[in-house]
Amino acid sequence: MIAKFTRCSFARATRNKLLLSCAALSICVSAQGVLAADMAPLYKAPPPYVPAFSWTGCYSGGHLGGLWAQKDWTVAAPTTPTGAVIGTNNPDGPVVGSQFGCNYQVGTWVVGVQGDGDWAHATGTTGDLIAAGMQDRSRIIWLASVTGRLGYTWNRFLGYVKGGGAWERDNYDVSFPNETIFSTATETRSGWTVGVGGEYAFWDFLTGFVEYDYYDFGTRTNAFTVVVGGAQNFADIRERQSVVKAGFNLKFMLK
Repeated sequence: MIAKFTRCSFARATRNKLLLSCAALSICVSAQGVLAADMAPLYKAPPPYVPAFSWTGCYSGGHLGGLWAQKDWTVAAPTTPTGAVIGTNNPDGPVVGSQFGCNYQVGTWVVGVQGDGDWAHATGTTGDLIAAGMQDRSRIIWLASVTGRLGYTWNRFLGYVKGGGAWERDNYDVSFPNETIFSTATETRSGWTVGVGGEYAFWDFLTGFVEYDYYDFGTRTNAFTVVVGGAQNFADIRERQSVVKAGFNLKFMLK
């Protein structure tokens, strides 16, 4: 009887120890699970690195737009009456061209240089105030510039100003009321330009821009050669113009 009681007590003690061990193990596993859940964010992989867009590099592209000019004609010596107003005409028309340049970015600032070339089809005609009934016509054939650029960037958007030298090819004629040409003149003139624009990078290799440019070509004396006989008359022509254009650039030599 004593042996049987001893065996029962031993079995009961062993069972209690086993239950206590299982309970402890369960609590430990639960605690580890909670701890792991709390620490999970600490081991989350960082997001992939995406480098900021850089404007450093060279580019080329094309553009189109419109041109509006004002040309003031006055009589020039030795033609008389010297200084008399002949008239003002306002050539306007489309421009189509291309550009090439390079940029270098320092922080949020961008410096660069750019060359532009445009074919133009801008024509303006007005009545001659000296020779009654005659018509004076100006035609702008092409336009070019080399400018420096300074811009400020907001990642993929670049706002900029520009300025530099400009050149232009012009044809002039004076005609009778029936449009028969009386005299003609041709010149390539130089001047200066300033402008402002905005450019946006759609992709790392492709950007689009909108730009306004002001040109001043000063006053130049032109010799008008009479078609019949070859005599010459002289006129001073003062010119200013505005150009608005939009275009795209393909960027290469990426940083």
